[in-house]
Amino acid sequence: MSIASQSSAADLPAIKTRVSELLGTRYPIIQGGMQWVGFAEMAAAVSNAGAFGVLTALSQPTPEALAREIERTRGLTDQPFGVNLTILPAINPPPYEAYLDVIIGSGIKVMETAGNNPKEFIVKAKAAGVKIVHKCVAVRHALSAERNGVDAVSIDGFECAGHPGEDDIGGLVLIPAAARRLGIPIIASGGIGDGRGLAAALALGAEGINMGTRFCATIEAPIHDNIKQALVAASERDTRLIFRTLHNTARVLKNAISVEVVETEKRGCQFEDIRHLVSGARGKAALAAGTPDDGIVSAGQIVGLIDDIPSCATLIRRMVAECHERLAVSQSYFA
Repeated sequence: MSIASQSSAADLPAIKTRVSELLGTRYPIIQGGMQWVGFAEMAAAVSNAGAFGVLTALSQPTPEALAREIERTRGLTDQPFGVNLTILPAINPPPYEAYLDVIIGSGIKVMETAGNNPKEFIVKAKAAGVKIVHKCVAVRHALSAERNGVDAVSIDGFECAGHPGEDDIGGLVLIPAAARRLGIPIIASGGIGDGRGLAAALALGAEGINMGTRFCATIEAPIHDNIKQALVAASERDTRLIFRTLHNTARVLKNAISVEVVETEKRGCQFEDIRHLVSGARGKAALAAGTPDDGIVSAGQIVGLIDDIPSCATLIRRMVAECHERLAVSQSYFA
């Protein structure tokens, strides 16, 4: 019987890195800030399991709603958790600074940022004692974030769900490329969903991991079971890259909508031609109704390694045990 199949959380030693120390967690495992998924139930379950849960600020309709969700999360866990704030250009942008003010005012200690990262936001957050983990898809972006004062960088390989950038660099190259050039801690993101991936990330120079898609296929994920079953049924070949021709590439689950978007792009289109297919409201409705072909479902290539729907506690315990096991096996290769 393997270690992974028989260990309980109490049997497993903590994984101590600069990332776990930054987060204040037993394990350096971060739940990605996923739109329409990063609610209190999700974040609390991850944090209660010894990892780091993350609320998604923009899943809340207003800054005031975010404040209430933070308090709701505190009612579900006494462990550390954070908030993701993704800052993107828009014709009618949400009140980003008001969301930031709520994060600071609510006493959140670690914030995950993505998209643009204005220096003034970093200065304001850090002046209030908030640590910042910034998501990047390229080493050059990570270096810029380091210069701007972030505390750690989550580096997204091409395998990831959501926006992998336009450079198409997989994690096996991107993670060590970042680790060899940055002084701040690196968090590996994209293509990780089990203990082998965690062990590999640590071996490549990362000091923690970020998972999104894998946490969607857990009991506590606040999405319909049909969506979770679609993730389990998918293989590593069942994602599609949309918005490729618009230079805003996104990796999503292969379904009727994403196939139609790709075919429309092949014929040549503007964003307005596909807006009705990819709207956030449509995707949100599909996640809630359990109709995986009715909207865009963000998913990474890690779907090929997902074959069950465990609790967050079971998943994390299993991953940590398998990580220890694989690293021990690797050490045994040295005569």
